[in-house]
Amino acid sequence: METNILLPLLLTLGAGLATGIGSAIAFFARRTNKRLLSFSLGLSGGVMIYVSFVELFQQANLSLTAEWGVRTGTAVTVASFFAGILLIGVIDRLVPSFENPHEAHMVEEMDNQPRNPHLMRMGVMTALAIGIHNFPEGIATFTSAVDNMALGVAIAVAIAIHNIPEGIAVSIPIFYATGDRRKAFRLSLLSGLAEPVGAVLAWLVLMPFMSPTLMGCILAGVAGIMVFISIDELLPAAREYGEAHISIYGVVTGMAVMAASLILLS
Repeated sequence: METNILLPLLLTLGAGLATGIGSAIAFFARRTNKRLLSFSLGLSGGVMIYVSFVELFQQANLSLTAEWGVRTGTAVTVASFFAGILLIGVIDRLVPSFENPHEAHMVEEMDNQPRNPHLMRMGVMTALAIGIHNFPEGIATFTSAVDNMALGVAIAVAIAIHNIPEGIAVSIPIFYATGDRRKAFRLSLLSGLAEPVGAVLAWLVLMPFMSPTLMGCILAGVAGIMVFISIDELLPAAREYGEAHISIYGVVTGMAVMAASLILLS
């Protein structure tokens, strides 16, 4: 396998396996550091939003206008951006609301809870829901890294941070249901493997047909996906875990770090 494909795949795998970090935190941490988690989620959202509008959307527009002219190329860029939002929005909508893993969970919930077998279904469905959400994220990380490795690293780190509380969300109900930490950890880890599956699918299906037009459409669509994830998941979760100002500080820091990185790497 060529190095320029292997590294994006490994990046995507690493981002997906971060759900296992969330599961480990749930089992071994004594209490939730809500301020740190709130700041980190805000930082992840800031990175995604800044990268989406400043880098991905602009790169897509440059590529598409070069191929199709300013008017048509810009129209295709905008259409692809909103197609990405529509795709992740439909996926989000298809997951039942009571199984959608957007609710904040604390590691303190692991203590002194009665075993409830009915929660097993909730935990499994939460893992499935997260897997469905992670699938397009894997495509986003992989295609971005193929086009620009530095950008792919930034996106992978942001998505990894985003996946940590999702690992907690899977582990807690499964542990409640079974009392089995290993089973909870395995299912949490498994939910994150949808990301490298998405990357492999992108490699097998999209790469043989890759062209400047297709890459431009993909990058704009990825920008739409990441903006939706940030607004729908990361920023509300950051606010729920901690004080509002802490999450905003994280957003601004994420944008500043991403801006500095892009300047240094340009």
